[in-house]
This record gives sequence, C-alpha cells and structure tokens, in this order.
Amino acid sequence: MKSIGIDLGTANTLVYVKGRGIALREPSVVAVEAKSRRVVAVGSEAKMMLGKTPGSIVAMRPLKDGVIAEFDITAAMLRHYFKKVSGNTIMSRPKVIICIPYGVTEVERRAVEDVTLEAGAQSVALIEEPIAAAIGSGLRVEDARGCMIVDIGGGTTEVAVLSLGGIVLSTSLRIAGDELDEAIIAYIKRKYNILIGDVTAEMLKKRIGSVHPAADRGAVSIQGRNLLNGLPAIVSVSSAEIREAMSDQVQHIVESIRTTLENTPPELASDIYDTGIMLSGGGALLAGLDLLISRITGIRTVVAKGPIDSVAIGIGRVIETEGLNGSIRYRTR
Repeated sequence: MKSIGIDLGTANTLVYVKGRGIALREPSVVAVEAKSRRVVAVGSEAKMMLGKTPGSIVAMRPLKDGVIAEFDITAAMLRHYFKKVSGNTIMSRPKVIICIPYGVTEVERRAVEDVTLEAGAQSVALIEEPIAAAIGSGLRVEDARGCMIVDIGGGTTEVAVLSLGGIVLSTSLRIAGDELDEAIIAYIKRKYNILIGDVTAEMLKKRIGSVHPAADRGAVSIQGRNLLNGLPAIVSVSSAEIREAMSDQVQHIVESIRTTLENTPPELASDIYDTGIMLSGGGALLAGLDLLISRITGIRTVVAKGPIDSVAIGIGRVIETEGLNGSIRYRTR
C-alpha cells in the first residue's frame, strides 16, 4: 500500500508519492459534458479548454477559495490522479495525507475527507496548509522558537505564526491568485474597454506582474475582445498597470500580515523579527512582494526555494518521517 500526499489547490494539484517525491503537478481543472457530467479531460488538457469550449462541454475548477465546490468532479479528478501516479497499474488503495486551509469549517473538513475516500483512498488524514508549507519551506516548526509563514495559493492566503509543531495564530484570507487574475481582467476592461480571459490574466500576472516599482518588468502585448465593436483587439500593458490593477488585493494580503504580527505574543514576535517572514505558494513569485512586505513590516522577508512545491514537499516530509509529533490521524471508510 502506497502512502501519498496531496496538495489539493484551487489552481493546481500536486501529488507526492512516498519514496519517489513529487510525482504529479497538474492544474485543478476538469472538463465535463454539460448534460451528462461525464468527465472529458482532466488537468493540463482541461485547462487548455478554459474559455474555448463549445456549449456541450464545460471546463471548470472544482475547488473555490481552497474548498470543494463540486464534490463529484473533485472525486473524479483525484481518481484520475491516483491512476496517473500508479502508472496505470492496479495499485492497492493508497493512504493519503491531504492539506486543508486553516480555519475551514467542520463541514468543509469532512467534505475533503469524504471526497478523498470516494476517489479510492484506503484512509485519509488532514494536515493544515500553513504547517505543511512551513515544513516544506525549511522552517523548524517543532522548535520553541517562533516562525512565520505566508502561503499565497490560488484560492487562499494563509498567514500563520508557528511554534512547537503547532499554529499559535493564523489568518486565512480568501484573497489570493484567482482574485488577482479577476482584478487584472476588471482593470483591462475598465481602462481599455477590452475583455480578456482568465488564461491571459494569469499570463500577465506571471510574466510582468509586480507589486513594487523596483521589480517592474516592462510591457507585453495582449489580445482580447473590444467591448465597443465586438472585434478582436491588441493592447500593450505595462508592469506598472498590472501593479495598479492588483493594488487593492495586495494591500489586503499585506494588511493581514501586519494584523497577525500585531496580535502575536511578544516573545514570538521577537523570534520572528530574528528569523524573518517566509513566503511560499505561487503568489510568492509575484515580483517585489518580498520587498513590499519587508518595507511595510520592517522584517526581513524571503521567498522559499521552490515556493510552488512547498506544501507538497512539507506533506512528503511528514509521510517520510511517519507523522508530525503523532498528530496525524487517519480516517477510513
């Protein structure tokens, strides 16, 4: 029986297999037939269909804000990924550790367990995302010394202060990568009367997205639909414009970090001042974010090595070492 870890993200799903490391990285996207709900494509293949499907097929993300929005579609996606990492051989049903955002409701926790068992897991255990991200980023979470992790994913931003293997204080914000994409779409529509899709907005964020003037990265031309005449149109967009588009959402994220620091017990706050703030998740790659957080908080801020993989690597370390202080509890069907 294999042990696997799953970083079930709003934007991407990563699967860690014991003894092999990260065996799969795929977008959390599923394409289904509109009437029958039969799965047509999963992952990268389905993501290429976003915004391009005929009326008979719907490409969707079955998770919203870090929690399950479409139970059956999520189960089908996980089932597909279980088969993929097993190399299409008949694999004994795996033991699974899967991450959840901090502060989700009991109903949301139960839904993640149920969907994993429905997908074919023999047993399932939950680990909170900030703990997995911190372990995967190389922070010594089991020490008495406090540390701080900021994990910015597709659906949620997790800000947490950790000590002695647990979360002392945490803020879970449902503002993250997806909301940044939506802000870019709204900005282009408002400024240029041009409508762009999610894929174009994500490309702009990744290629020239910046949150600090010192990190600006020029301009890029994009295509969209002119809302005045309905025809295709091309416009050049700069880093400064993307920074302006994302400013409100970025401000919310930075404010949640500042608020968490203000509420941190003094001894732990002193530790964090020494150890710094660690950024992980895809949002950590936003150019200049570390500079912005350092300037506003006065605390050294660093981006984790391979921030997109941090949560999956953290779950993997828990699997390889057989638990975290004995706090991992498996549930079976």
